[in-house]
Amino acid sequence: MRRVRLGFAGREVEFVDREQALRQVEDWVNRGMALPRVVYGREGCGKTAWLRQGAELLRELGFDVIYVNPIELAFTVELGVEDVRNKLLSLIREAISQIAWGRVVWSIIGIARSAIEAGTRKLAIIVDDAFQVIGIDKVAIYVKGLLGILEHPPASYDKVIAITATSEGVSRREIGRHLWARLIPMWNMIREGFEQLYEQLPGNKPDFEDVWRLTGGNPRILGELYEVNWVADKVISELINDKEITPDLIRKWANHLREAVGDPDYLWYNAPGELVDELVRRNLILFPLPSRDPDPVD
Repeated sequence: MRRVRLGFAGREVEFVDREQALRQVEDWVNRGMALPRVVYGREGCGKTAWLRQGAELLRELGFDVIYVNPIELAFTVELGVEDVRNKLLSLIREAISQIAWGRVVWSIIGIARSAIEAGTRKLAIIVDDAFQVIGIDKVAIYVKGLLGILEHPPASYDKVIAITATSEGVSRREIGRHLWARLIPMWNMIREGFEQLYEQLPGNKPDFEDVWRLTGGNPRILGELYEVNWVADKVISELINDKEITPDLIRKWANHLREAVGDPDYLWYNAPGELVDELVRRNLILFPLPSRDPDPVD
């Protein structure tokens, strides 16, 4: 399988790690997919890199591929049905010029149905980090639309793979209220793969053990540390500002936050619901914390 090249910390690096998750994509191809998959995980854990590599894998396996990431203004449209492909590309070009990605995200469901109706037999639909542009209150309906392609297609098909990803903890709750998708957690990178990414960064670097401890295997934090010449306090200050971790918030919940830092399970068993909701809203935690099962994620 060709490894995609990805922009990272102002340079281009080769995709590494996620072997188990890529095997999961192959398993979906072999077994088929009855429910869409919604992949969720903390910001910067590597969901987008995995989806882009997964799209490449699916192309190599003979799938037509629709991949859209409105946050990064990135897309791939490889459809054998020319007029359907041109229609989607026209919508995307219009969205870029008018900043109207919500319309593109919603149109993907209709475009996918048109492709199947026109004879596409193997189709992959990958919608990456799009819930912010359609509104958190509408994510469940969107997932239901993806489910409709699998359950009630306009024509017969061989395989359809439908995957979407989110970093929004609130959207996970909204989707989880229904039985329209299977929710799959994605964690930070494992140590071996993370070290391969660390080795691709040039110049003098802190000891890997120190970087591993600071980042927990989160590739985005690694990139941010590299960009500020490994000054961790700068990254921490930016995180505090971006997440609006105000003195009032800290004073209000100081005792509970200290307990949670020492034992994350404290949030599940002892923390007030108001605090948990606040941390989820700010995308600081996943809740409830899923089991980190070493077996395949699905």
